[in-house]
Amino acid sequence: MKVYPIQQLHNTKMYKIEEPIYFYLLAIIPAMIVVFLLTFWWKKRTQRNFSNGSLLAQLAPNTSTFKSVLKLTFLLIGLSLLIISLTNPKMGTKLKTVKREGVDVVFALDVSKSMLAEDIAPNRLEKSKQIISKIIDKLGSDRVGIIIYAGNSYPLLPITTDHAAAKMFLQNANPDMVSSQGTAINDALELAKTYYNNDEQTNRFLIIISDGEDHQEETKQVAQNISNEGIKVYTVGVGTQTGGPIPMKLNGSLIGYKKDNKGQTVITKRVSEVLQDIASVSNGTYIDGNKTETPVKEIASIIGNAQKSEFETKQFSDYKDQFQWFIGIGILFLIVDGFFFEKKTKWLRKVDLFDEEKNTK
Repeated sequence: MKVYPIQQLHNTKMYKIEEPIYFYLLAIIPAMIVVFLLTFWWKKRTQRNFSNGSLLAQLAPNTSTFKSVLKLTFLLIGLSLLIISLTNPKMGTKLKTVKREGVDVVFALDVSKSMLAEDIAPNRLEKSKQIISKIIDKLGSDRVGIIIYAGNSYPLLPITTDHAAAKMFLQNANPDMVSSQGTAINDALELAKTYYNNDEQTNRFLIIISDGEDHQEETKQVAQNISNEGIKVYTVGVGTQTGGPIPMKLNGSLIGYKKDNKGQTVITKRVSEVLQDIASVSNGTYIDGNKTETPVKEIASIIGNAQKSEFETKQFSDYKDQFQWFIGIGILFLIVDGFFFEKKTKWLRKVDLFDEEKNTK
């Protein structure tokens, strides 16, 4: 089964926005509508204080609420289109197949509560994210995938060549994304086997980043099985041997530390032996991850020297600017607005959409 990145979809056309920050300017539109409604209400109230409806109709017979609304509509549409043009929308007109060389790298990130311990600054989880992010930065055209796990595992991102998307999804990883707590390394290993979608890929890497705590007895056997399928497993341990408490926070503020059934503060420690055993039976290596650069350099070197396999990806090309269409149509609406008068015309009196003639009688 082929799994394509977020931006590599099976469409005949593909759009992208170059400067999405300008979409914030669209907040002007509802603000103008509010100002118009308040002004309209104020005018009507003021007019009623000085005269009744029939007298106003005689003094200003050509006043039209409908044309005022229509004029505002032209203005708002014109401004909206000009704002959209600032974002420089582009359209891909050609879907082409690109051949690349690389390996498949899947990261299995432990997001259990113990990873929130702050014995490694800023905490074990954030340190792990830093390591993964820096490794991704050093990859070439290699494909990456991300799994998160605690009491069970969860596919955060399928295999993709979109490294920017991988880093974006990575930043959102947290313990709340997994339904149960614990450290189900076995589940992560089993899920990882489904990630490698190219049977001809000669080099497949699984990078497990964890504190190794709360492991399962059959982990070594599961790791052996995944090694038999040609997947090399490297493990990165984060945390200290002395360990630290697990902070409990509410809205970012510390409210205490996790306690056991006896009311004692739980101290979580890194269990390196578990991670070492997994690596040893999987043709991989265990790496201390407390210093970010150590696993980054070592893993980047291993992947960089690995034999690369050729694979295909589909991507859009020949992106062409489309902003000129929005500018042209936007200016057209503004020109129409400029020549549009708020007074009634003969045909509008016959239509009388708002029953203005009836209401003044």
